[in-house]
Order: sequence, then C-alpha cells, then structure tokens
Amino acid sequence: MPDAIDDLFRRFGKAFNKADVEEIAACVTDDFEWRLNTGAAAGAPGGTVLKGKEALRAHFADRSKAHREARFSEGRIHRAGTALFGTFRVTGIDHAGKPFDRYGIDLYEVRDGRIALKDSYLKGE
Repeated sequence: MPDAIDDLFRRFGKAFNKADVEEIAACVTDDFEWRLNTGAAAGAPGGTVLKGKEALRAHFADRSKAHREARFSEGRIHRAGTALFGTFRVTGIDHAGKPFDRYGIDLYEVRDGRIALKDSYLKGE
C-alpha cells in the first residue's frame, strides 16, 4: 500500500508543475506558509513569506508573469526522521526572457496529512 506522504507529494508535485493552484491548495493546510527563495531584503533575511491559501493563489496569479514555461523535474523527497526535504531541477524563461536551468531544495513540514511549510532554496540568481 502506498505511503500517504508519498501520495501527498506526488499530487503536490504534479499540481505544482501544471501550476494548478486549486490542487496545490488542496495539498496544504489552511495556515500554509511558503518561504520563497526570492525577496530577501534588509530585516527579512528569509525572503518573501506567503501565509495561507489566499496568498498562495495570489502568488500563482502573478507568477506566470515572472517565469514562463517553468518546468520542474528530477524531483525527489528525502526523509530525515520527521523532516522532509525535496530536491528538484527547474528550467524555464525568466522575466527578462532569458532561459534558466537551476537546482533547488525545499524543506517541508507536514501536519495532519497536508503540507504546512515549504521553505525554498534555489541555486543561482
């Protein structure tokens, strides 16, 4: 029988790759927190933080303007006790029209069968 965590991340990954925000929202808690890999500024070394499903929806509404044709591949979930880490590769076109190809890692927390935290890190600019 497949593990519930594996099923959750399979659903989440497929939805994320298609930018299916409603399916992504179905995989996360109501108080979901996403610490983006961008937006770090003085006084906010952790980058931009989205909180809740409405912030997630708003981000995806604007996201297509920043990165076109983003495609995630080579995704794997790694377990270290109760901690979950996801590694991935992302390719696409940035806001300036230049292609990009980067590796990244996400730290996840899962609560009550849904993703409560996604803390993202990405190689490169």
